[in-house]
Amino acid sequence: MTRPRVVVAGLGDSGLLTAIHLARHAEVVGVSVKPGLVSGQELGTRLSRPDRWSRDYWVSFDRYRGLDGVRTVHGDVTGLDIDCRRLSVRLPDGTIEEESYDILVIATGVSNGFWRRPTLQTSGQVDAELRSVHDRLASAHSIAVIGGGAAAVSSAANLAQRWPSTRLDLYFPGDRALPQHHPRTWRRVERILRDRGVGLHPGHRALIPADSELTEITDDPVTWSTGQPDATADAVLWAIGRVRPNTAWVPSTLLDDDGFVRVGADLRVPGHDEIFAIGDVAATDPLRSSARNRADKLLARNIRAALAGRRLGSYRAPRRRWGSVLGTQPDGLQIFAPNGPAFRLPSWSVDTVLQPVIVRRIIYRGIRRRTGGTSPDR
Repeated sequence: MTRPRVVVAGLGDSGLLTAIHLARHAEVVGVSVKPGLVSGQELGTRLSRPDRWSRDYWVSFDRYRGLDGVRTVHGDVTGLDIDCRRLSVRLPDGTIEEESYDILVIATGVSNGFWRRPTLQTSGQVDAELRSVHDRLASAHSIAVIGGGAAAVSSAANLAQRWPSTRLDLYFPGDRALPQHHPRTWRRVERILRDRGVGLHPGHRALIPADSELTEITDDPVTWSTGQPDATADAVLWAIGRVRPNTAWVPSTLLDDDGFVRVGADLRVPGHDEIFAIGDVAATDPLRSSARNRADKLLARNIRAALAGRRLGSYRAPRRRWGSVLGTQPDGLQIFAPNGPAFRLPSWSVDTVLQPVIVRRIIYRGIRRRTGGTSPDR
């Protein structure tokens, strides 16, 4: 009996896990512009300690045991024919390959700054980009971080911890940063930032440079629409949450007014029982939170249910962001609950239990050790 074919467009965190869950139940094809998982998580650690970040968040697809039954295609999705159930993929050599499907999962994520871009890259290009950004910040005597979300706050905290002699300033538009987290989360993180010497500048809303997509670290003065004097620094890191869905290839009938994929509570596109979406690209709720709340398990169950003619489950989104904000620190990993309280995993448990056992073995169903290269145990 022929197994149903599921094509997962986008193998970021959510798409990768969905493919792993379905590998034993369907013929799965995963399409990715990267040759492995290049996670959008933990920007602060990525910038300040790229080798450590790479160990956990930049992993080639051939190392995932759960993908052994999945065919991965290194390419850029350029088109979708809904009627023919066919995806067009541009390969690195420029040729176009067609991928047919019974079920399509749209998980192509969003573009945001220089660290989340849907560009075709080789492993060497990923490594070079990580190193060049780190070296650019390491050489700066002053750094300005623009933005009030978790990416900006994490960057400021980790860069200040990595280079305590560098002047570090965080500028954000509201009265407090982390507006999508509980106020108690910000109060705790604010103390950490102040203890590390980060200058905090609330009420600063930046004017975006003309024709800029904010995909580079700059050294130009930052001008404020809120009237304050221009800010200057050797390196300006833009992390303002200016996300753009990677849906140029998706027919507009599947998208909302902002370009995100419309989905119901079952993560299925209305009117198209064979198309699902997950992650930052899916308009599940105002926070598009399915990327951070393990909706991959629900999606895999729903796809299997849809193929078997069974009832589908519903995704329930949290009202606030939660989880890690700063990433692993010298004293461990703080995880914030939706209502603000935090609990800390000691640093020894992160390296001996959380990453090797819970993440690599249980969540990702086994990751082989890396051989060769420059980054340890990647």
